[in-house]
Amino acid sequence: MANSETDSKGKERASDHRVHLDNPHLAGMKEDILYHLDLSTSAHDLPAMFGDVKFVCVGGSASRMKAFIQYVGSELGLSRPGEDYPNICSGTDRYVMYKAGPVLAVSHGMGIPSTSIMLHELLKLLYHARCSGVAIIRIGTSGGIGLEPGSVVITQQAVDACFKPEFEQMVLGKRVVRSPVLDAQLAQELLQSSKDLKEFPTVLGNTMCTSDFYEGQGRLDGALCSYTDKEKQEYLRAAHAAGVRNIEMESTVLGAMCNACGIPAAVVCVTLLDRLQGDQVSSPHEVLVEYQQRPQKLVTHFIKKRLGMA
Repeated sequence: MANSETDSKGKERASDHRVHLDNPHLAGMKEDILYHLDLSTSAHDLPAMFGDVKFVCVGGSASRMKAFIQYVGSELGLSRPGEDYPNICSGTDRYVMYKAGPVLAVSHGMGIPSTSIMLHELLKLLYHARCSGVAIIRIGTSGGIGLEPGSVVITQQAVDACFKPEFEQMVLGKRVVRSPVLDAQLAQELLQSSKDLKEFPTVLGNTMCTSDFYEGQGRLDGALCSYTDKEKQEYLRAAHAAGVRNIEMESTVLGAMCNACGIPAAVVCVTLLDRLQGDQVSSPHEVLVEYQQRPQKLVTHFIKKRLGMA
């Protein structure tokens, strides 16, 4: 039988705008080593380094997060266009982290396991740094369902491969289910930011999070495939009927963990193709580069509005 955790704790904790950790064992630790980020509570002054952070933007690609921090830093008037930023996590090759004023950019790799590890340590970092009023936003790429390539999807509800709003994890051999709740107000603010820009189509829709890129997303072009094209189409059309507008591999864990710690979170992903029309990304490189900049532009405009700069 599954253990179920509702979103009530997250809503209550969000009321004081602080990061809360649901782990009683941390209080007895003399030092907390954030191993995969190459940071610790004894070797680093985390409040001094990160106490002013209000926006955490996470994405899969290390190079994409570096490009984002250079862009947002320039837009906020904190640096010149293209100015280099040091990688705070330079002592590890697992993740990268960059900071520009109140904005922190962190890579999370690909898929739920890699994202989960990063989030455990990122959430502890924000807690130890005594941050408040923080929002976490994932910016990335995805496969669309019934949308033109280049469309941006702001996630309304993260769902699993069965279209259920659940994040499932095995803990001590038991199935634990958490609610991947994303912040509705944050999503609406991001949607309005896209309307302000008027540069690319943006929709609010459900995002399906899978544990695999190929069979898990119904692709026909993997090394293994156990279904027909007709079965694939039926599945994707059922997803569309359930409100799913794009597919990626991180949204449910992001929603579940941020909700449990009282942090409003959002997911903003551009679609690189319409999965109803095919499985392989075939757009030219320069087109894909421009697509990938769209979530960055949208989120940067949102940040500027929050800071009273837009």
